[in-house]
Amino acid sequence: MELDPKKIVEVLEKYEAEADQIFLIRSQMVENERERNANREALTSLRKKARTTKTSVPSPFDSMMKNTQGKPMVQEVCSTCGSHDSSKPTWMMLPGADLFVEVPFHAVHTMLEKDEEKMGFESKKLQSLLKEKTLFLSELGALADSIPQGVIRSLVALKDKP
Repeated sequence: MELDPKKIVEVLEKYEAEADQIFLIRSQMVENERERNANREALTSLRKKARTTKTSVPSPFDSMMKNTQGKPMVQEVCSTCGSHDSSKPTWMMLPGADLFVEVPFHAVHTMLEKDEEKMGFESKKLQSLLKEKTLFLSELGALADSIPQGVIRSLVALKDKP
């Protein structure tokens, strides 16, 4: 049985292409995590400025029951703003630009919280894509000498519980 050099080159090119995609996904995941950490730092800074934490602000129901005499029945309380003046301007650097602008406090932290949710979704998507690519590379036989294929298949089949 003689090995055809052209087939070996094709197989190795396929392995290399899949491995390159895995490395790209990994670097994108690292960059995404850096952005998420910066976003969390900014939200923490805003909460410190407003002197609130996620648990220090009363729920809308608690505030509604305390202020039932002569006031509106429903009073929304933002978990980040708390009693801080939400219309007070806060400096913010525009994403993708080197410009600082004054934006209302509530708008800034609302944008950051939405970005945090979006980055969390993107992170989960990249993780699942990485699992798929690793499984495909394993099925090609590229990892057969170091990691058994059954182990990789069982790791990829794991599901996160909500």
